Amino acid sequence: MRTITLLGAISIGVGGMVGGGIFAVLGEAVSLAHSQTSIAFLIAGFIALLTSYSYAKLSVAYQSQGGTVCFIDKAFSHNLLSGSANLMLWLSYLVTISLYAVAFASYGETFFSNKSSLLHHILISIAIILPSIINLISASFVSKSETIIVAIKVILLIVIIGSGASYVDTQRLEFSSSLSTTSLIVAGMIIFVAYEGFELIANAAKEIKEPEKNLPRAFYTSVIFVIILYILIAIISIGTVPEVQLLQAKDYALAIAAKPALGELGFTIVAIAALLATFSAINATIYGNARLGYIIATEGELPKILAKEKNSIPFMGIIIILALSLVLANSIDINEIAIIGSASFLLIFFIINLSAYKLRKEIKASKFILILSMLSTFFALAILMQHTYVSNPNAIYVFLSFIALSITFEFLYGRLVRGHIFNRKY
Repeated sequence: MRTITLLGAISIGVGGMVGGGIFAVLGEAVSLAHSQTSIAFLIAGFIALLTSYSYAKLSVAYQSQGGTVCFIDKAFSHNLLSGSANLMLWLSYLVTISLYAVAFASYGETFFSNKSSLLHHILISIAIILPSIINLISASFVSKSETIIVAIKVILLIVIIGSGASYVDTQRLEFSSSLSTTSLIVAGMIIFVAYEGFELIANAAKEIKEPEKNLPRAFYTSVIFVIILYILIAIISIGTVPEVQLLQAKDYALAIAAKPALGELGFTIVAIAALLATFSAINATIYGNARLGYIIATEGELPKILAKEKNSIPFMGIIIILALSLVLANSIDINEIAIIGSASFLLIFFIINLSAYKLRKEIKASKFILILSMLSTFFALAILMQHTYVSNPNAIYVFLSFIALSITFEFLYGRLVRGHIFNRKY
């Protein structure tokens, strides 16, 4: 029985995007795009909107809780590309968990007078361990609490925008001739991870009422809403707070942005809300990724250990996600995590756009829009990789190791365990 309305579907998309991302990457965006941070968010949002077209068409044609996994397998049956992409998607969610955990720690540290590396790592670990325990005990709590938390996050951001609008100094928003178009694109791509959550709508396609009409509306409305929200947040942040202050507090920039209008109380409220938002985002991502691993494992594409469940909870998947996320979050800095997360989802979205193009006749999609979507994700990823290779090569090495791990695992697991690699029907 279909129970999710259009508003509910939009909430899934908005909740997936306005998770911990905006709290985590706003400072990174300002450090790269400066006065034109809003343009960087617009560029990233435009690419997300193009890819949402592919998701909308694929979701209507192939309604499955597998979402992205299902679409890739439909386009390529089962081969080295699809198997590797599915594992890459699972790994990408580990990166977003790590990003949210580091952001949780950064905002959490603002409540302590004595900061230390040990405190930072303790807070990161708490941010991952507690949601994992919640997922192991009660999966229903995760899904029931998310709607309320999404509403709180969105209302808070709207309050920041509304209260800060009269404090904006337009001179701080003036275009800087020293910023090239490439620099803005790079900034947009590094923060692209803040938009990745819209694809979660696809996983709920079988439960959405009037899917032919509501699925496309949900994808486009949620992405456009979040683009506008992020642009306004960027304008308020840059326009009300001197850039040097935002950069000094880069890891908790959104709390600083609330100070001009709401004072120290505003800072505290935003910091608390950021803890809630990042914690809930980790909670929801562990929930979703454990079930993604379960689906892929039951299809035989990942080890059966990920399909082990107790009381309908994929407990082994949660434990493995917990362990790997703890390692990632405690060993990589937030800039590298943001780059790796954005690059991973740009790669996955390129493959989704490629899948939609391959299936364009079946899904009745525009060839022109799909080509534009493929080119935008491909060149965005290429520009991000080129910039990162020069500025932060370690992030490149980690990202490439993810790709190598996905391909190697799929090749060996397909040959040694499944006994085949290519052309398995979904």
